[in-house]
Amino acid sequence: MKATEAKLLDFLKKSPQFVIPIYQRTYSWTEPECRQLWDDILRAGSNDQINAHFIGSIVYIEKGLYQVSSQSPMLVIDGQQRLTTVSLILEALARQLGDTAEPMDGFSAKKLRSYYLLNPLEEGERGYKLLLTQTDKQTLLSLLEQKALPEQYSLQLKENFEFFVKQVASLGEDLEPLCKGLAKLMVVDISLSRDQDNPQLIFESMNSTGRELSQADLIRNFILMGLEPEHQVRLYEDFWRPMELAFGQESYGKHFDGFMRHYLTVKTDDIPRVREVYEAFKTHARSANVAALGIDALVADVRAFAEYYCNMALARETDQTLAAVFADLRELRVDVAYPLLLQLYHDYNANLLSSEELAEAVRWIESYVFRRAVCAIPTNSLNKTFANFGRALRKDRYLESIQAHFLLLPSYRRFPRDEEFCRELKQRDLYNFRSRSYWLRRLENYGRKERVPVDEYTIEHIMPQNEELSAEWREALGAEWERVHETWLHTLGNLTLTGYNSEYSDHPFPKKRDMQGGFRESPLRINEGLGQLDAWDEGQIQARANRLSRQAATVWTAPSLPVDSLDRYRPARSEKAANYTIEDHKHLSGGGSSRALFEALRKEVLALDPCVVEEFLKLYVAFKAETNFVDVVPQAKRLRLSINLEFHELHDPRVMAKDVSN
Repeated sequence: MKATEAKLLDFLKKSPQFVIPIYQRTYSWTEPECRQLWDDILRAGSNDQINAHFIGSIVYIEKGLYQVSSQSPMLVIDGQQRLTTVSLILEALARQLGDTAEPMDGFSAKKLRSYYLLNPLEEGERGYKLLLTQTDKQTLLSLLEQKALPEQYSLQLKENFEFFVKQVASLGEDLEPLCKGLAKLMVVDISLSRDQDNPQLIFESMNSTGRELSQADLIRNFILMGLEPEHQVRLYEDFWRPMELAFGQESYGKHFDGFMRHYLTVKTDDIPRVREVYEAFKTHARSANVAALGIDALVADVRAFAEYYCNMALARETDQTLAAVFADLRELRVDVAYPLLLQLYHDYNANLLSSEELAEAVRWIESYVFRRAVCAIPTNSLNKTFANFGRALRKDRYLESIQAHFLLLPSYRRFPRDEEFCRELKQRDLYNFRSRSYWLRRLENYGRKERVPVDEYTIEHIMPQNEELSAEWREALGAEWERVHETWLHTLGNLTLTGYNSEYSDHPFPKKRDMQGGFRESPLRINEGLGQLDAWDEGQIQARANRLSRQAATVWTAPSLPVDSLDRYRPARSEKAANYTIEDHKHLSGGGSSRALFEALRKEVLALDPCVVEEFLKLYVAFKAETNFVDVVPQAKRLRLSINLEFHELHDPRVMAKDVSN
């Protein structure tokens, strides 16, 4: 490695050509990064006290150490974003200058292009100082040649160039601060030797001033960087590039890291931390079974799962039935379910599931998440629930195994049954619910072939929101109108859809019912029955909520299996637990001295949740909710409790506990 300090413009002038390798990410700077660099350049150029402005390093590699006389292109390991952005600024400045005189020596349009953007004596692609990759390449060349952009242009290059054109134009004829600022830009010129340096390790350790590399960027470089050039190109063009195109320019950076995390969860049964996806991928790639298949098989597998993900998460599904269920799931924002969804789609692709069966399974996932949201069950267990779900799948009884696993989820991971769901749905504030447009649309369109565009309607409170209710409304609601209004305003029974929200206003119910476009004339299913009511009061709100909640239990249906079928999936009771009873503990048997205390504790612990179970073992009594949360050791005059809890989370005002972690 050889590192030297250099002025960026001098560095560009003496360098023959920079090539972005095929494994590098595409240009990704957005306006905030561009604006920061622009402001830094003008600040340096406007202040004579600032002698230089450092913008990072340019790291590149060639066969031997860099020599100025060498004409071989240099492969950029780090610095693409800054090189590209400065090139855009120089082109924008050259266009603004046109045929005018130089603002300062060396800054005519001709010199800017000849020194820093082009190699005027070279032909073809060697005639450019910087060659980007894929879509970026043709877009930048078109900009430098002042030609129309290609049909598939780089959105980021186009937008950033337009930003700089606008900024340069705003300076008018006072271009000297910009030129001075550009002349003060400094970099560290770092050349690597292919024979002595490891580009991948250097790439990983880079802490540049540019946009942070995504986990997907690191993964792509890990896969491709160490391969022979022909192998790189083949893998990239056959597998990786189609993935990038499938995700799209705007979605690649946003979704690809998330996809890779879900993919690794499927493959390793472990959920990588968000910032450790790259390390998890390297571990996976180097595992014995994956390494034995080779890098080509690994990349092909990633490509296949990426296609599944794009179909589900990015609306690329062509099967209309599946497209509809995936759309509902996206609106509900169930990202944590993708490890399970990827497994299901993989088996659908392998013809282990039909499209109808896959759609039914996805509807159960949708119902599970929505019912839990309505019942206000914390979401912190969902990622592990879906990450581990695949272990319960039985490919010979696919749908049955999915239903059984959902039905047997205990405690805070439970699938809310109809009674709990309907009860909570009727009393929940659904107007301020995060998915209110979703649940209204699903209720309205369930079973319809001619779908109602719910987005064209607004949500209507049948009993108005106005706290200062009119005399007519107070009379209709009765003596306890304030309580009725506060209790039921935003609930299921009082909410509906209309295209006449402004006409309805706060009018009394009979007027809303009978006016043109009123409830009597509404074509919406959710308004069925309102046109036949004489009044709107607490009883009618509750009656409508009861009807709609029963309908909702059908829309967001729960799995259902006969008892004998479900019993096949229940975990077998532990033999070691089955051999002991309370009588095997001498301090509890026959009314022992600790028995009363144990019975009092036992009653309260079992009442915590229906899923709590009790197991008598040889030395202690275990209370479980999926796993042991407290073990009780009966002693002569006391009970010793081992609690499965972080010590700092324990409330212990009498200082009875001690930390036995690890």
